[in-house]
Amino acid sequence: MIRILGRESQHTIASKLFDLIPVEQYSLDVRAYTTVLHAYARTGKHKRAIELFEKMNEFGLGPTLVTYNVMLDVYGKMGRSWSRILELLDEMRSKGLEFDEFTCSTVISACGREGMLDEARKFFAELKLKGYKPGTVTYNSMLQVFGKAGVYTEALSILKEMEDNNCPADSVTYNELAATYVRAGFLDQGKAVIDTMTSKGVMPNAITYTTVIDAYGKAGREDEALRLFSQMKDLGCAPNVYTYNSVLAMLGKKSRTEDVIKVLSEMKLSGCAPNRATWNTMLAVCSEEGKHSYVNRVLREMKNCGFEPDKDTFNTLISAYARCGSEVDSAKMYGEMIKAGFTPCVTTYNSLLNALARLGNWKAAESVIIDMRSKGFKPNETSYSLLLHCYSKAGNVKGIEAIEKEIYEGHVFPSWILLRTLVLSNHKCRHVKGMERAFDQLQKYGYKPDLVVINSMLSMFSRNKMFSKAHEMMHFIHENGLQPNLFTYNCLMDLYVREDECWKAEEILKGIQNSGPEPDAVSYNTVIKGFCRKGLMQEAIRVLSEMTTKGIQPTVVSYNTFLSGYAGMQLFDEAIEVIRFMIEHNCRPNELTYKIVVDGYCKAGKHEQAMDFVSKIKEIDISFDDRSVKRLDSCIRERMGSVL
Repeated sequence: MIRILGRESQHTIASKLFDLIPVEQYSLDVRAYTTVLHAYARTGKHKRAIELFEKMNEFGLGPTLVTYNVMLDVYGKMGRSWSRILELLDEMRSKGLEFDEFTCSTVISACGREGMLDEARKFFAELKLKGYKPGTVTYNSMLQVFGKAGVYTEALSILKEMEDNNCPADSVTYNELAATYVRAGFLDQGKAVIDTMTSKGVMPNAITYTTVIDAYGKAGREDEALRLFSQMKDLGCAPNVYTYNSVLAMLGKKSRTEDVIKVLSEMKLSGCAPNRATWNTMLAVCSEEGKHSYVNRVLREMKNCGFEPDKDTFNTLISAYARCGSEVDSAKMYGEMIKAGFTPCVTTYNSLLNALARLGNWKAAESVIIDMRSKGFKPNETSYSLLLHCYSKAGNVKGIEAIEKEIYEGHVFPSWILLRTLVLSNHKCRHVKGMERAFDQLQKYGYKPDLVVINSMLSMFSRNKMFSKAHEMMHFIHENGLQPNLFTYNCLMDLYVREDECWKAEEILKGIQNSGPEPDAVSYNTVIKGFCRKGLMQEAIRVLSEMTTKGIQPTVVSYNTFLSGYAGMQLFDEAIEVIRFMIEHNCRPNELTYKIVVDGYCKAGKHEQAMDFVSKIKEIDISFDDRSVKRLDSCIRERMGSVL
């Protein structure tokens, strides 16, 4: 029975069967025990595997090299077991067993999972000192360790060493190289690996394409990702379930529901059966604010299809319910996960951090990090990134600076993901110095800043009137071959407006109207603001007219901008006409609308007119609430008091 199940790779059936049949009571040989251990390892039943391995030793059965390799894999996947791995390696040496490629690659992969870069370096160096010549599999494991951590320079040096030692690269090598590039922000170089493989006679496979497609999707470059997806199919490389899962996640994130349904249909027609990860992806995709009932429906459907939640499902559910705004369900899923016998891992803690990051609850997030460490887990770049998001959501600059210190002092590796998150977190808190430091570090380590980072820098410099630095960012975009998007152009228009160059701002608007991304309300409002600031109200009205002709409805911001212009020029009758126009065209004024006019009167020293204006607001706007009227009244009285 064990031989048949092992030969057919029926690990799930084997692990369930031997939970019922007490194999310890039978006189099995080492090979049979090793097969059962392998089944437990593949199905994540690590504790059961360890118990059985200890029984083997009690029975006096000497583990073989394969048995030890399986157990190294068990401890590696279980996590927090480096000391036990070292003990097993010592046992193997004492019994005269020589390490093979599987031994070495398994140990190195265990380091990669835990982010233990120094341990991986040390183990690899000791192997070579003892005369071991690494093969392709071992080198690939080293590439994965440093690629996964985002240390692309060291990953590239491993590839060079591999070439120098005439060790042939295979598809796995190139796949790891592509993954290394994309993790460091070099997406186009990652895509170029596909051409390199072809030129070397190594055919790109579904993993190669999926790695790059997934990276493009996560970078918001979904059109390029979908082009590569089509290219893959045209060249006869059949997408696998992981490719489909990446495309589904990307489309779901952009709320492209119809495209999600099309891809799901294509997946079924191609005979590619959805796996547990597909269902986990769908759980993540359907989780939006206030839509936890959708998550419940997908979970029911998943169970109906024979998939019981596993650890990854629980991790996904913790995050999914958090995105739906249901923290109670997130906590409930964590409890159910423990009840189901699954041990929390780094991913579980990261799911909890993700939930807290959405709330900006940094105190609870710090407690999660402390709990991780107390249980022997090492926070990874995702953990620190989520903690940074938590701090930025709450505007906690000191928290961001504490993580900065750990990174810059070398306690946490400065990966592309972490430095990028530092830029964005500082941007969210409007902390220019912190943002500049992180951007300098990105360049220092040779990482490639993406457009999101550049746009954030451009926006911050523009807002703070750091005009020369803002222009440097525009130069950086063109120099690095990045394609500006609408946000970039809107930032550039805002920059010109702040420099009192309203005509240049309109030139940019005209440029994108002709050959760029479609302008939005922000684009037009920015140019309107430029003309209003200069008192060129007729030009501002012209741009507003163009805006409505294009089918873009003016917003409260549009009208408030006009009010600021008129109030600044003490044209209060015109300002009041704008408010009447807003109400007639179903654009409800907000408190700021009226405050702009009140501030205009007060700056002109016309406090009585301001009081008169406030007393008549309810005549103009019946829906305006009384509390807001009282606040405006108090504001005028305070201003009058300060003048007296």
